[in-house]
Amino acid sequence: MKSHVKMSDMAKASEGMSYAPKGKVKPVVKKGGFAFAVAALDHGHIYGMCNGLIEAGADLKWVYDPDPKKVKAFIEKFPQAKKARSEEEVFSDPEVKLVAGAAITSERCALGLRAMAAGKDYFTDKAPLTSLDQLKAAKDAVKKTKKKYMCYYSERLHVESAVYAGELVTQGAIGKVIQVLGIGPHRMGDPKSRPDWFYKKEKYGGILCDIGSHQIEQLLFYGGCKDAKVVRSQVGNYNHPKYPELEDFGDAVLVGDNGTTQYFRVDWFTPDGLQNWGDGRTFILGTEGYIELRKYLNVGIPSSGGDHVFLANKKGETYINVSGKVGYPYFGLLILDCLNRTEKAMTQEHCFKAAELSVKAEMKAVKIK
Repeated sequence: MKSHVKMSDMAKASEGMSYAPKGKVKPVVKKGGFAFAVAALDHGHIYGMCNGLIEAGADLKWVYDPDPKKVKAFIEKFPQAKKARSEEEVFSDPEVKLVAGAAITSERCALGLRAMAAGKDYFTDKAPLTSLDQLKAAKDAVKKTKKKYMCYYSERLHVESAVYAGELVTQGAIGKVIQVLGIGPHRMGDPKSRPDWFYKKEKYGGILCDIGSHQIEQLLFYGGCKDAKVVRSQVGNYNHPKYPELEDFGDAVLVGDNGTTQYFRVDWFTPDGLQNWGDGRTFILGTEGYIELRKYLNVGIPSSGGDHVFLANKKGETYINVSGKVGYPYFGLLILDCLNRTEKAMTQEHCFKAAELSVKAEMKAVKIK
């Protein structure tokens, strides 16, 4: 597993909003065994969400969005999806087990509440919500309906190097994890190409709530934490004065309930000359070694692709390129969880805790610029 592979779909994407990796088809159900629908096409991550579910054997039946242009573009990618005339047409179909959505961030919870009330499990883009009031409403709805409210934390779930790192940690390759350090830079691109809601904090939730949710979820997962405390967080707008509500930089320090620490940085400063939308990296320090993930590229090496794993422990130093070799097990496990009412893909507690801490990090943030 040490050879380089050609640049993947994710490395070709110019912006993170277009991130939609494709993996190998590995169905966990027979044809017709699990139907899902899509409602809300406000973020491009919906394409990656659908890729993952379809590769795991799910049948995409419906798509709904009030914008016909978005629906047309979606159907060009997924022609099997039928255009729904209304959200209710999606919700009223008894064959639909799961509703996947990428609504405006502040509206994702409301969509989930409607989906669960209609008897559907819910799968949303990150961040899954933007306030503690929404979190309470979502928890209450899960308790009442017994339905799932799951989130696409793609920087771990849809990245093979991140999946592989989880396996290494579980195997004890670096001993007990004591710190998870993450950087999540993104490319802004042409600011005019972004929707209006992208620049309104009430809508997108702030950079620590939005992009930061990826990082906090990884602390909980790799660090084995059930909870954590936000020690310090800060945000700023360094280079976008035309958009005063945009936060183009943020960082935070957290400490898990088991003592595992985290520092992460997220920003909108990926330079135009970089081969990818962001040089996302994760460093996992353990008592017996460490892991570095270069998720989307190896800087300075043209067409390097992603999924570079560097491991150092008492056995020595190892470099592994896992692109195309690990897969994305989350999606198949999610389908089976919905069918069997299990929690093998991700527990509801874990999903909500990452969301809660992301909101708290944003609420606590000091504005430094």
